[in-house]
Amino acid sequence: MLWVKSLHIIFVASWFAGLFYLPRLFVNHAMAASEQNPNQAVSERLKLMERKLYRFMLPLAVLALGFGLWLWIGYGISGAWMHAKLTLVAVLIAYHWYCGRLLADFSQDKNKHSHIWYRWFNELPVLLLIAIVILVVVKPF
Repeated sequence: MLWVKSLHIIFVASWFAGLFYLPRLFVNHAMAASEQNPNQAVSERLKLMERKLYRFMLPLAVLALGFGLWLWIGYGISGAWMHAKLTLVAVLIAYHWYCGRLLADFSQDKNKHSHIWYRWFNELPVLLLIAIVILVVVKPF
C-alpha cells in the first residue's frame, strides 16, 4: 500500500505543478495580447508552451487518479471525508478540462478574459489543494 500511496502523491504533486503553471502562462499570454502592438512571436511561443504543458499534464492526471482509485477501492479507504475529497477531485478534473477550453481559445486567438481574471483563476487549485490535504490528513468528519 505504501508504494501505491507514494506513487499517488508523486503524480498528484506533478499534476498540481502543471495546474499551477498553465494559468500563469495564460496570464502572460493575456498580457501580451492586450498590448498596443502585440508581439506575434511571443504569442506563438506561449501557445507552444501551453500546448506542451497541457499535453504533459494529462498522463499525470490519469496516473494520479488511477493510483488514487487503487487506494480507494483496493484498500477500502472510506469515510465522510473521502466523499468530500472526491467532490473536490471532481472540481479539480473540471478545472483541468476548463483549462483545456481556455487553451483552445488562446490557440485560436479568441481569448475573452483579462490577465487579472487569469490571476484569480490561478488561485482555485491552491484552494483545492489546501482543502484536499486537510481532508486527507485531519479527516475532520
